[in-house]
Amino acid sequence: MKVAPSILSADFSRLKEEIATVSSAEWLHIDVMDGHFVPNLTIGPAVLSALRPHTSQTFDTHLMIEDPKKYFDPFIKAGSDHITFHLEAVDNVDELLDELHAKGVKAGLSIKPATPVSSLDPYLDKLDVILVMSVEPGFGGQTFLDGALPRIDALNRKRQADGHSYLIVVDGGINEETAARCKQAGADVMVAGSYIFKAKDREARIAKLR
Repeated sequence: MKVAPSILSADFSRLKEEIATVSSAEWLHIDVMDGHFVPNLTIGPAVLSALRPHTSQTFDTHLMIEDPKKYFDPFIKAGSDHITFHLEAVDNVDELLDELHAKGVKAGLSIKPATPVSSLDPYLDKLDVILVMSVEPGFGGQTFLDGALPRIDALNRKRQADGHSYLIVVDGGINEETAARCKQAGADVMVAGSYIFKAKDREARIAKLR
């Protein structure tokens, strides 16, 4: 199990120091919100550029925005290794996935809790990452929605049956107990914000999620 601390829950006044406290995690999860697709506004590429020299961790960038294509190049230039956008935000999914791969980054799709898992079916062979939202996107610190578990299981079964290679990432309400349930359902990566960054011993929390 990989762990991706979400910097949305970190202290933004000292981000360099904050990411140093979670150095055992394989990924850092960067939530990008535009105030339109979701009712919150967060960070842009400049923050990634500032952090990139200070860690070799994978930058897993989650674009919760209405026009993700517009920001592909700025976030890639800033150091994103993965870019995940929302299925619900665009009509030209195939084109955008192909563009990300052509630019040399991993491509992912995310779905909100109410979006059917089957809506991902046409794109499974192009996906490096599927991000299952286990809360409504837009704010940190929410409670895990149990409905995410059968969705994770369905994606895992499809992966095994059809030979796909995507990673299943779960984001929202993750703690030691919910991470164990997600792992049992077939998830590969846990995104955790408050559970990690609100703790004193963050590395111990990361270890518990595995």
